[in-house]
Amino acid sequence: MQATQDNQQPALRKTFKARHLTMIALGGSIGTGLFLASGGAIANSGPGGALLAYAAVGLMVYFLMTSLGELATYLPDSGSFSTYGTRFVSPAFGFAIGWNFWYNWAVTIAAELAAATVIIKYWFPESSSALWSLVFLLVMFGLNFLSSRGYGESEYWFAIIKIITVIVFLIVGVLMIFGIMGGERIGFSNFQLGGSSFHGGFFAFVGVFMAAGFSFQGTELVGVAAGESENPRRNVPIAIRQVFWRIMIFYIFAILVIGLVIPYTNPDLLRGGIDDIGVSPFTIVFNKAGLAIAASVMNAVILSSVLSAGNSGMYASTRVLYAMAKDGMAPRALGRLNRRGVPVGALLVTTAVGMLAFLASFFGDGAVYNWLLNASGMCGFINWLGIAVCHYRFRRAFVKQGHSLDELPYRARWFPFGPLFAFALCMIAVLGQNMGAFTGGSIDWYGVLVSYVSLPLFLLIWAGYRWFRPSRLIPLQDCDLSTHAD
Repeated sequence: MQATQDNQQPALRKTFKARHLTMIALGGSIGTGLFLASGGAIANSGPGGALLAYAAVGLMVYFLMTSLGELATYLPDSGSFSTYGTRFVSPAFGFAIGWNFWYNWAVTIAAELAAATVIIKYWFPESSSALWSLVFLLVMFGLNFLSSRGYGESEYWFAIIKIITVIVFLIVGVLMIFGIMGGERIGFSNFQLGGSSFHGGFFAFVGVFMAAGFSFQGTELVGVAAGESENPRRNVPIAIRQVFWRIMIFYIFAILVIGLVIPYTNPDLLRGGIDDIGVSPFTIVFNKAGLAIAASVMNAVILSSVLSAGNSGMYASTRVLYAMAKDGMAPRALGRLNRRGVPVGALLVTTAVGMLAFLASFFGDGAVYNWLLNASGMCGFINWLGIAVCHYRFRRAFVKQGHSLDELPYRARWFPFGPLFAFALCMIAVLGQNMGAFTGGSIDWYGVLVSYVSLPLFLLIWAGYRWFRPSRLIPLQDCDLSTHAD
């Protein structure tokens, strides 16, 4: 365990094991996107369209994760995106991508707190939104304040709850398909309802593609956690290899089961949301199987999911803010650690952003959740773009400077196709965030604003850094490839 740096100052603790990294990446991607949004995806594009969209995004995520794996094993750093962008692209790019990542996950904390207050009111409808926001925020703060191990262990068990739920769902669904449970045999008739498994056309498919992208966001957190892994060069590749197959199995199989058990014409699939857990596709399937307590159980599981996402956001945004402060890209005071290796200043600032959730007391729980979700929606895709760009530049610089690929602790396959493919799909996702705003005869300017505001904000931060501190694209032969990894 590394408690101090060479100058005897406190340092981040190396506490995460391989099981923590695997569950951090897996737990960050299995949540409301699967439990709630998957129903709308199937209703809008049909089971075939939903499967194709999730498979395409899953392939993109695979390439992004292998790219991140190569970067994080060679240079494990809690600054992750900011550090890689600064070293392999330009300081301005690293500054912009770092603040984009922090903003994305800090606002996600507030969004998940707002969601949690809606969900908890399933049992306590007359309770105070502000009270629940405060309770959940203090829990997240406490888990992160104690130590990085506190976050790792809590995220591990949050992920276990979600995984068990999906496994039980898959077993129940298969039994229903073959008529062993829930009445007569369903078979494959719902998958070809109306003569096709696809529905809604091209724009519907693009919309589902966007939703699938949101569902998979969170897998990249393993890049931040690598900076506090006991043995990143061994543990990160293990996590990368396992996460892709587990996500594909859970997402693809779950959507297949939903599409087979529930007709995509069922209007309840479009109604599922944080304020209506009773029509989650998981709840519908469990109810059809005769499990009467399905709604309460799924409410508890989804509550654990949003708390898990908020907890992950608290950890990741705090660590990136700390790393940027160490690099002079944020106030220096935020780069200090306490004796337990926790960046308390960065944690307090991030927690303050999470307090935006208290707006729910004034404007309504569901409205605040949607506002905050829109505020951070595109940021995740921008982070993914950053991974692809950084990996492409890193690999080219590595070869340009005379290094052998055999020196890499973990090598991403399919280079350069992988990062280029991921970059292209991410650009489609960024530009296609809200195509409906431009196709209704007149432009929906409000829809354009809430969907695309993150893109000009990112570009403004990038340009602002270049204005005050001259920054240029770093030549490949000058990229900093030094590393102090074990």
